[in-house]
Amino acid sequence: MTKHILMVVTTADKMNDDKDTGLWLSEFGEAYLEFMNKGYEVTVASPLGGQAPIDDRSLNGVSQEMLGTANYLKDTVRLDQVQEISKYDAIFLPGGHGTMFDLPDNMLLQFMIRSLYESGKIVAAVCHGPAGLVGVTLSDGSALVAGKTVAAFTDEEERETTLDPYMPFLLESRLRELGANVVTAPNWSNNVQIDGNLITGQNPQSTESVAKEVIRHLG
Repeated sequence: MTKHILMVVTTADKMNDDKDTGLWLSEFGEAYLEFMNKGYEVTVASPLGGQAPIDDRSLNGVSQEMLGTANYLKDTVRLDQVQEISKYDAIFLPGGHGTMFDLPDNMLLQFMIRSLYESGKIVAAVCHGPAGLVGVTLSDGSALVAGKTVAAFTDEEERETTLDPYMPFLLESRLRELGANVVTAPNWSNNVQIDGNLITGQNPQSTESVAKEVIRHLG
């Protein structure tokens, strides 16, 4: 049976009036290629649908193959048009600073993640993608990340980007406030954490490892 993956990307293109943002291309593209190479059926969705904005800074020095994956971001499915959430075997949230603005409070995304997680399906996120997890509560009212071991873009990495003043919150700090056990590695090093069916990675350097863990768990 073909596995079905739902990839949810940001459609936020601004941090403020002066600063653009969006999706970090490699965090989408590397995972997308891993899934497609396994023959999985991938649906790319976003809060608003249509063209997903790509952070220009993520285009520096990337391969032609990676640039080519941007074609799959031209016409994303709007989240409220995603059919039959139960058919998906995994949900994958790539990062980019845009996710900090439109994923945390998206109640439909929260419902989808809770439904999949509580059905034993894979919930995976990398870098700023775990911003989509911070608002998710389980059926018992507890935060999804409470008591879970996770990785995410660290406060130290955020300060190194110098974009921390523009963020609505610091992701590592917020996850800790929610009761997560956040495991950090040195800036820009590969770090993947697995806690049951929750798979998370720290930064762009962790994307391929997270995608491979998703594939391994789907077996």
